[in-house]
Amino acid sequence: MLNRALSLYKSSFTGLSPQTWSLSLILLVNRSGTMVVPFLTLYLTTKEMGCTLSQAGTVMGLFGFGSVIGAYLGGKLSDRIGFHKVQLLSLLLGGLMFIILGQVKAYELICVTTFFLSMVNEAFRPANSSAIAYYSTPENRTRSYSLNRLAVNLGWAVGASIGGIIASYNYELLFWVDGITNMAAAIVLFLSFKIPKTKNKSFDEVTEIKKGESAYQDKTYLWYIFLVILFGLCFFQLFTTVPKYFRDGLMLNEKYIGFLMAINGLLIVVLEMVMIYKMEGKRNIAVFMSLGTVICAFAFLSLLLPGPAKWISLLMILIITVGEIVAMPFMNTYWTTRSKAHNRGQYAALFTMAWGIGQTFGPYIIAVIIDNTNYAIAFIVVALVFLITAFGFWKLPKY
Repeated sequence: MLNRALSLYKSSFTGLSPQTWSLSLILLVNRSGTMVVPFLTLYLTTKEMGCTLSQAGTVMGLFGFGSVIGAYLGGKLSDRIGFHKVQLLSLLLGGLMFIILGQVKAYELICVTTFFLSMVNEAFRPANSSAIAYYSTPENRTRSYSLNRLAVNLGWAVGASIGGIIASYNYELLFWVDGITNMAAAIVLFLSFKIPKTKNKSFDEVTEIKKGESAYQDKTYLWYIFLVILFGLCFFQLFTTVPKYFRDGLMLNEKYIGFLMAINGLLIVVLEMVMIYKMEGKRNIAVFMSLGTVICAFAFLSLLLPGPAKWISLLMILIITVGEIVAMPFMNTYWTTRSKAHNRGQYAALFTMAWGIGQTFGPYIIAVIIDNTNYAIAFIVVALVFLITAFGFWKLPKY
């Protein structure tokens, strides 16, 4: 049985292109240095910086707004100059901006620098997504994106863990480490992909987008993007409202909350590739997106169950992790099915922007609901929105 399990696990990673592995390695290096964002609010509210919680919230809001603008620009530039160049410029300039942000002390300058940092940094994502679509095949595309997500989650876990140690010593070092790892990822990208001086169809082919082929005129895709925004509005509660509820509502300590968040990332790293390997090609994409979204809805409803706080919180994390694994890789695959090589940047940009909008406005909307009602009502609202979104996914054209 063990040999069979190991064979299955090995098979789930086979058949992916060397370029896909290189892109995931680049993302792993980049995300392993992700230390500033998780600790930015804590940094700004230190005695040295002197910002209020409201001011720190404004900075984070600007970070989210910058990510939306950056995603748009990154997708547009990917179609114009090629995804390799956009990734390289984003990593290099983003690394420099992280270091600059660590040196800025005036609140107004912090706001401006954070916005431009996020804009430059987020341009990387649609370019990276376009590259993965380019170097994968329809048969392994979902697994290619799953490998990408594995790199993100593994890198995030490493970065957040090491970042906590560094932050306890010196917050300013976080900005240096984040900046240097961005630049290190740029070096890996430069060494892994040789970009020819002349235009070559095998690299970043740039073709004029004809009228009617724009992602912004694809009504079905725009409806899909609206559904992704709804999903993001709800899903990002996992990293904002839910930890606060665990602490203030279930009276769990920060150590246990950190343990729960680590379980989420660890399960994705261990299980997602195998699960996607077994699911890919078995049903149409919309079915898996809908099913995963329904599971996420039940995760939030599970918080209303009576029982020991530690077990209820653990159950919620386990359920939502399964929902995330089932839905999100196929959400990546869906946009690639509607795009073509010359307009893929636009499609990737809109998809990335949808997540940025969800991350920016979701926590605020649910916080208002909680302030005027309670956590239980807020979780019911989240579950209902998830279920409505699941129905929307189900009605999408099937692929």
